[in-house]
Amino acid sequence: MLIRNAAKSARFASDKMQKVSLFETPRFFMDLYCLEPGQEQRAHSHAANDKVYFLLEGAAEVSVGAKSSSLGAGEAVLAPAGVQHGIANRGAARAVCLVFMAPHPRPESQAAKTS
Repeated sequence: MLIRNAAKSARFASDKMQKVSLFETPRFFMDLYCLEPGQEQRAHSHAANDKVYFLLEGAAEVSVGAKSSSLGAGEAVLAPAGVQHGIANRGAARAVCLVFMAPHPRPESQAAKTS
């Protein structure tokens, strides 16, 4: 059994948002997005992949399609396949977001991170 501690896995950098892989299989991945104030993941889409943003710490503005909403810790939002989405930390404190995506956009990638 593989166990990850999200709080201990978080890492930040002043130059850009950090993505920390927690789990990855050929079918899905789960990452932490660690955002300093002012950092963002620009809007983009995935033609065949659903993504969930689940905010663990801080606050962040999440956009899905033409709508944006400020999320607080404990709130989640779904970005369906084919819909533009992104996340931004517009506040003064750090933000940590758990991100799930399925199916995996690169199913040929290693599943070794699960063992």
